[in-house]
Amino acid sequence: MWTPTEEEKYGVVICSFRGSVPQGLVLEIGETVQIFEKCEGWYRGVSTKKPNVKGIFPVNYIHLKKAIVSNRGQYETVVPLEDSIVTEVTATLQEWASLWKQLYVKHKVDLFYKLRHVMNELIDLRRQLLSGHLTQDQVREVKRHITVRLDWGNEHLGLDLVPRKDFEVVDSDQISVSDLYKMHLSSRQSVQQSTSQVDTMRPRHGETCRMPVPHHFFLSLKSFTYNTIGEDTDVFFSLYDMREGKQISERFLVRLNKNGGPRNPEKIERMCALFTDLSSKDMKRDLYIVAHVIRIGRMLLNDSKKGPAHLHYRRPYGCAVLSILDVLQSLTELKEEKDFVLKVYTCNNESEWSQIHENIIRKSSAKYSAPSASHGLIISLQLLRGDMEQIRRENPMIFNRGLAITRKLGFPDVIMPGDIRNDLYLTLEKGDFERGGKSVQKNIEVTMYVLYADGEILKDCISLGSGEPNRSSYHSFVLYHSNSPRWGEIIKLPIPIDRFRGSHLRFEFRHCSTKDKGEKKLFGFAFSPLMRDDGTTLSDDIHELYVYKCDENSTFNNHALYLGLPCCKEDYNGCPNIPSSLIFQRSTKESFFISTQLSSTKLTQNVDLLALLKWKAFPDRIMDILGRLRHVSGEEIVKFLQDILDTLFVILDDNTEKYGLLVFQSLVFIINLLRDIKYFHFRPVMDTYIQKHFAGALAYKELIRCLKWYMDCSAELIRQDHIQEAMRALEYLFKFIVQSRILYSRATCGMEEEQFRSSIQELFQSIRFVLSLDSRNSETLLFTQAALLNSFPTIFDELLQMFTVQEVAEFVRGTLGSMPSTVHIGQSMDVVKLQSIARTVDSRLFSFSESRRILLPVVLHHIHLHLRQQKELLICSGILGSIFSIVKTSSLGEYVSCLLSLLRQMCDTHYQHLLDNFQSKDELKEFLLKIFCVFRNLMKMSVFPRDWMVMRLLTSNIIVTTVQYLSSALHKNFTETDFDFKVWNSYFSLAVLFINQPSLQLEIITSAKRKKIIDKYGDMRVMMAYELFSMWQNLGEHKIHFIPGMIGPFLGVTLVPQPEVRNIMIPIFHDMMDWEQRKNGNFKQVEAELIDKLDSMVSEGKGDESYRELFGLLLLEKVEQETWRETGISFVTSVTRLMERLLDYRDCMKGEETENKKIGCTVNLMNFYKSEINKEEMYIRYIHKLCDMHLQAENYTEAAFTLLLYCELLQWEERPLREFLHYPSQTEWQRKEGLCRKIIHYFNKGKSWEFGIPLCRELACQYESLYDYQSLSWIRKMEASYYDNIMEQQRLEPEFFRVGFYGRKFPFFLRNKEYVCRGHDYERLEAFQQRMLSEFPQAVAMQHPNHPDDAILQCDAQYLQIYAVTPIPDYVDVLQMDRVPDRVKSFYRVNNVRKFRYDRPFHKGPKDKENEFKSLWIERTTLTLTHSLPGISRWFEVERRELVEVSPLENAIQVVENKNQELRALISQYQHRQAHGNINLLSMCLNGVIDAAVNGGVARYQEAFFDKDYIAKHPGDAEKITQLKELMQEQVHVLGVGLAVHEKFVHPEMRPLHKKLIDQFQMMRASLYHEFPGLDKLSPACSGTSTPRGNVLASHSPMSPESIKMTHRHSPMNLMGTGRHSSSSLSSHASSEAGNVVVLGDSSMGEAPEDLYHHMQLAYPNPRYQGSITNVSVLSSSQASPSSSSLSSTHSAPSQMITSAPSSARGSPSLPDKYRHAREMMLLLPTHRDRPSSAMYPAAILENGQLPNFQRALFQQVVGSCKPCSDPNLSVAEKGHYSLHFDAFHHPLGDTPPALPARTLRKSPLHPIPASPTSPQSGLDGSNSTLSGSASSGVSSLSESNFGHSSEVPPRTDTMDSMPSQAWNADEDLEPPYLPVHYSLSESAVLDSIKAQPCRSHSAPGCVIPQDPMDPPALPPKPYHTRLPALEHDEGVLLREDADRPRGLHRKASLPPGSAKEEQARMAWEHGRGEQ
Repeated sequence: MWTPTEEEKYGVVICSFRGSVPQGLVLEIGETVQIFEKCEGWYRGVSTKKPNVKGIFPVNYIHLKKAIVSNRGQYETVVPLEDSIVTEVTATLQEWASLWKQLYVKHKVDLFYKLRHVMNELIDLRRQLLSGHLTQDQVREVKRHITVRLDWGNEHLGLDLVPRKDFEVVDSDQISVSDLYKMHLSSRQSVQQSTSQVDTMRPRHGETCRMPVPHHFFLSLKSFTYNTIGEDTDVFFSLYDMREGKQISERFLVRLNKNGGPRNPEKIERMCALFTDLSSKDMKRDLYIVAHVIRIGRMLLNDSKKGPAHLHYRRPYGCAVLSILDVLQSLTELKEEKDFVLKVYTCNNESEWSQIHENIIRKSSAKYSAPSASHGLIISLQLLRGDMEQIRRENPMIFNRGLAITRKLGFPDVIMPGDIRNDLYLTLEKGDFERGGKSVQKNIEVTMYVLYADGEILKDCISLGSGEPNRSSYHSFVLYHSNSPRWGEIIKLPIPIDRFRGSHLRFEFRHCSTKDKGEKKLFGFAFSPLMRDDGTTLSDDIHELYVYKCDENSTFNNHALYLGLPCCKEDYNGCPNIPSSLIFQRSTKESFFISTQLSSTKLTQNVDLLALLKWKAFPDRIMDILGRLRHVSGEEIVKFLQDILDTLFVILDDNTEKYGLLVFQSLVFIINLLRDIKYFHFRPVMDTYIQKHFAGALAYKELIRCLKWYMDCSAELIRQDHIQEAMRALEYLFKFIVQSRILYSRATCGMEEEQFRSSIQELFQSIRFVLSLDSRNSETLLFTQAALLNSFPTIFDELLQMFTVQEVAEFVRGTLGSMPSTVHIGQSMDVVKLQSIARTVDSRLFSFSESRRILLPVVLHHIHLHLRQQKELLICSGILGSIFSIVKTSSLGEYVSCLLSLLRQMCDTHYQHLLDNFQSKDELKEFLLKIFCVFRNLMKMSVFPRDWMVMRLLTSNIIVTTVQYLSSALHKNFTETDFDFKVWNSYFSLAVLFINQPSLQLEIITSAKRKKIIDKYGDMRVMMAYELFSMWQNLGEHKIHFIPGMIGPFLGVTLVPQPEVRNIMIPIFHDMMDWEQRKNGNFKQVEAELIDKLDSMVSEGKGDESYRELFGLLLLEKVEQETWRETGISFVTSVTRLMERLLDYRDCMKGEETENKKIGCTVNLMNFYKSEINKEEMYIRYIHKLCDMHLQAENYTEAAFTLLLYCELLQWEERPLREFLHYPSQTEWQRKEGLCRKIIHYFNKGKSWEFGIPLCRELACQYESLYDYQSLSWIRKMEASYYDNIMEQQRLEPEFFRVGFYGRKFPFFLRNKEYVCRGHDYERLEAFQQRMLSEFPQAVAMQHPNHPDDAILQCDAQYLQIYAVTPIPDYVDVLQMDRVPDRVKSFYRVNNVRKFRYDRPFHKGPKDKENEFKSLWIERTTLTLTHSLPGISRWFEVERRELVEVSPLENAIQVVENKNQELRALISQYQHRQAHGNINLLSMCLNGVIDAAVNGGVARYQEAFFDKDYIAKHPGDAEKITQLKELMQEQVHVLGVGLAVHEKFVHPEMRPLHKKLIDQFQMMRASLYHEFPGLDKLSPACSGTSTPRGNVLASHSPMSPESIKMTHRHSPMNLMGTGRHSSSSLSSHASSEAGNVVVLGDSSMGEAPEDLYHHMQLAYPNPRYQGSITNVSVLSSSQASPSSSSLSSTHSAPSQMITSAPSSARGSPSLPDKYRHAREMMLLLPTHRDRPSSAMYPAAILENGQLPNFQRALFQQVVGSCKPCSDPNLSVAEKGHYSLHFDAFHHPLGDTPPALPARTLRKSPLHPIPASPTSPQSGLDGSNSTLSGSASSGVSSLSESNFGHSSEVPPRTDTMDSMPSQAWNADEDLEPPYLPVHYSLSESAVLDSIKAQPCRSHSAPGCVIPQDPMDPPALPPKPYHTRLPALEHDEGVLLREDADRPRGLHRKASLPPGSAKEEQARMAWEHGRGEQ
């Protein structure tokens, strides 16, 4: 039964509850809950975080708190009944928690740890406050600490300052505004004080005096695993410095029983120590943790006979070490305990036990034994930083574990005042003892006691180590059979200070017998007093003590018997007359050594210091004693600081004249000692001494006199060290002087005041004298002045105790004014001077306005000097900032608070009375303007600091209330006839400023704070917005006065992210449009202003998607009802679309988006401004933003095109232009010129010289018209250099990729659009896809190329569809010209491209299982872009798609033709060589084609297309079938030629392969014989018989007309390059990125006799064709190889060249899986298009029959990516190997240079050049075709598939007229003419075969000579170009037939540099021969 609770109303969750029951309320620990009902262990209620969600939770999860309940019942409220400061701490900690985590994320590590520390302190203080056990004073102190920390944290986190009264938050409603202002001020001061307390040790302006942070090691022993000791053990841990070879810490002792547990059961889990006070210097030392293990038991571990069982000895067992340096890094990072295992090693020789740790560290393994695996100490370590109080606070759990504090030997770096310590550390070093008549050496044990003067043994004054209680005696460990034991054991003696004097140490030596009795026999002793007779303690040194003989019967009861004896050598020298009859005799042969180290704040070992403190005992030595004070260590001085100072001033009073200067020097030494960071914390001790203990009332006179004497001497002395020390001590010297004068004045009632003042005046004159000296030539004087200036600002506060502010200011002004006014006194001195001024400005003195009036002129004078010289600007700016901050904090805030208090108390009647009292409207107007102006300034000037949130909110509330009262007066008095624009404008400006105030933007603050503000004030922005809208409506027809002026401000208001404000304000824009429409008939002003302001405001971060939707919705709703609705709707739509783009742009810019997204977004926005709303200025702004982005991404070509957009808007006119962006005011001509130069520069950086050349020409034209020959020369040289660059520099051809962006999650400018992107250099499909997926990490890559359906287009996701496309170039005419170098063609293939192609294979109808090629079609997609690439972006949108289908037969024609072209290109490379080089590429290509043909390659085509059924079904394909047959015939012939070339160059080892190729070629011919009966006549060379090589070649000599016809086919398909082909498995050729082989061979050709050359010249006199003629290879019989018999060899080809495969695999359409990795392997290698190529003249022979030098080239091809091929013409062997490619040599023979592209794509009329009748015009390409597996869909799924793009095959015609001059595909890579090798040994046979046969039986009629086009070339013609002479009849036929067949050029060849002149001479010479 649920019952309402009465008392249990409020509680805190103490354990998180997951709400795992029905209606369970999920609660986190720390949440507060309000409880309504209770039922059987359950509560029902709500969390205060979510008051609307009710639920149940367990009673025991809640800690109840008392609370005050009001409105009991359904709407009751609960307020916890606890101290308000506790509530505030709770809320603040919850707010800090999230911000604290953010600090870590933002890498603000320092503040992160500081805040954590403060939060822990607050939690601790809150706990104390809640405990209820504090007194009132303690509660007050705790609250003070809490508020200081709260304010500190709020300030550092940028949160609001909380005004408080008596540590409690004040309610702004309960106090006046003035009081609230004062409370803010006091809170601000307390924050500053707390911050300065934190930073006390960090003085301003560069003083570095930071407190060093001590380090501490927490060590805990987890366990000691051992199984062989079986005895109790003591483990001693200490820190050891290996470099210095000494222990640096006390020892930590752990006592373990024989089972390995602690001997004291209470110590379980509490065996831990803290090694304290390690400095940063210590952490860099070579420190080790050393653990010594001492066992307690028998003498020998394994010998039970040695010694009785009841006697236990301390015996050494083992040692372990751990290097601190090795583990320090991990400990520093971990910040928690980390476990380590220490191996325990045993000592091989006990005599070396004292050095075992050193031996282990040095790894002297011969001296210790490795332990068994089970021996080891497991310890945990943790590094802690900070002082001990801080460590205790932050790690309370550590100190609860019985922690043993283990101190450092000696004092830490920082000695804290009040740190009392009195420890003597004694080290038992060694002893040398006699054997004493025994056969073996003794087992010696040392026992030590501390005895007082009366002989009493002091109790508990010996400590073996921390962690165990002190004891009264010490027993050393025993070294077995050693008369010279070395112990090295450190013992701490914490003797009370009062017992130290008179105490002594006694050491007793016993022999431990191992016989049955096991007695310990006393045989000697030694002793040592702790203090010397002179009062000093035992010095820190090694002491050799005398050993005295004794025995068991000796008694030590009367200690005086031995104390009278000398204890050591020094003691003996001091008392020589010692009686010899004493009871104890010294053993002269025995000695004992100890060493001591004193760490005491009360005792001294220094004789000089003791002499000073007891100076009255040595009056004659005072001068010497004072002089020796400098040699006393600092530690000793600070320990006795007060005593020393008292002594010095007593000496000064005793004899001022005699000792004055020495006392002054001693005082200066002590003061400077306290400046050392080690003793810095003793400064408070000095301050306390001066204030409370100093009594030298007369000292000031002598101190002033000495100080002045020092100052006056500074001009003369060369050594000024003592003067500089005095200058550094100036602060404390003045403290002594002032305090001394105060004491004197008190004692004498102010006597000698005038003398004191005059002495100070004289002292300041001396100070000015020192500063005025010229120190440029004296470095010592410079240091003195610097020391004085550094200390000078510290004396102001002391002077203010004795003088008025004005007097001190005058002193300071005179001193600062005496400094040199030049800035040339040296840079370091300048800095010191300015730092001194800076500290003066920061001092308390400067805070007084009286002093500022005096000091400001001199301060500003020095700053002015430096600013004018541009020196030390940083320090100057700091000084000025300090001055302004002091001057600015005047009483303005108080005036404002008074005004606000007044306004707050006014009500309706007051306002009515005020307004009625104005006599005229002018007075009212003036009042309104003033008060609106005051309110605006209150919001603009930030009268109140940013964190005074309470004050700012109250101010806003008062303003909005006041404005509501005043707006009615404004409407009433200034609307109708008395309309006043100025008042209304002031009102609107105020309202806009009010709504935009940062303090009112509630969206950016925490929800708790937002709720608090809204509960108190409501949303004041909404109140003001209603007021503003109401006043706007009241304006009526006067609204037109505020159009367009108020559009921007109102737009800013609507962009405030408050839905209600937006709903109120957006309709005002409709109102403005309406009023302008009424007045002007349009609303152009509203449109223009709105668009301008929208751009700037959205880019500032205002506005969001909901605003865009609301804006469109509200305005369209209003506009719908208007008569001008069409223009209105158009405008609103434009603005919303602009907003969409602006928001996209902003999101891209502010986010960590990629450059591509940013560029795409900017292009989109830029085009919108240009095309849709025609805003030229905005358009130009975004042009420059886009250009900057391109430059940042190093897209220089795109940057140039972008700037070109602006350039094209300008004219070559002298019209003046205003300053705009970064352009100065200049003429339009100048701006355009500057732009052109910049654009040319960017084109040059982007290697797009062709685009830069037209601009060079345009500039040249301008310079020429102005006769500016200097600039003309420069630009012409630039243009020339660009031509050189085009021909000489390598450029990479980029890949192009089509990308589809599908889904509504993409940005607006990409959504459901497709683009083509120009890839980066070397970027392949996989890399591009990876890049796109990283740019859009949410996107999914689509795995098919099909167009997506609507479901994908409309889904809330991102889909990317990516595949590679092939460019279709526009400059076809350039590509068809033979003479154009391939480097030029390469550019036109991939630039100015707007169309792209992509092929996809598919089966139409049922797939033919026997021969799939019958039904394999190609779907060819052509994409047209909106703009050409490259352009202003790397990608452009697809404008249009076209789909064409290519039939299987056309596909087959393309495949065979491309393979023929590839073979020709390869053969043309090799056929002219003489040297044997690497011909692997040719071998593999021939092997691939022949093997494939033999095993079914082209036979599959025969089956598919030469079948009678197919011919009958497709009568229209007869022409194409004929074409395919001719291509197959041509292939057979080309293979024959290739085999002949292969024969010439084949390596002897590869002869078996060649034989195999010949045999297979025969089989191939035989298989094709049925189709082509005349085929065997063509290649008798390959008959299969073993013939000599010469005969094989000779058998090819008579070339029949058929052979010529087959070799020189001119099908349009032959004009297509193969560089980018790819289609089905049949049309998939070898990869376009064909692999390369390194070729090192001679490029020269076979030498032809001169007369043969002459015959050729007669046949072809025109120089155009001589490249082709001279390309014929003539082989003499002498070149025949004598070893031709190797052709008949039966050896098979090597396995790496030929791969057998089952017949089913041959010609398979799918790409075998095992080859698919090839592409990925080679992805990063450049493609054949990217390779450097060398273009050589292939056959230019000089008159002497020799080759010119430039033709002999040694070149190396770069490896390209290699891909397996699925061409049916290729065998499995070829598929399995990388297809390889060589660039061929060719001579560019273009008629005229190509026209260079301008921005407007003008084309020059370029016509194809007729080719030689002997060269086949097939457009060969040296590359293999592009890879495409037929199984691939063409979509990149991380694999590349470039489908072919050869155009559809036109119907074959055999008439000349049907051959169009551009019957090729524009994007193909054209190759140089293939020049077949003629297998003839006689010249005449060659010439006859050429001249006798007509080229085609269907040639055009004779005497028809094609006319060369006379259009002027785009560039001036080359000087050697001449018109062609008329040819003879049959030559004309030849010419005409070839005229329409453009000659292909090799793809990557170019003219070698420097060969142009030789080529010109050669061609002229050839032409002359031809005319003869």
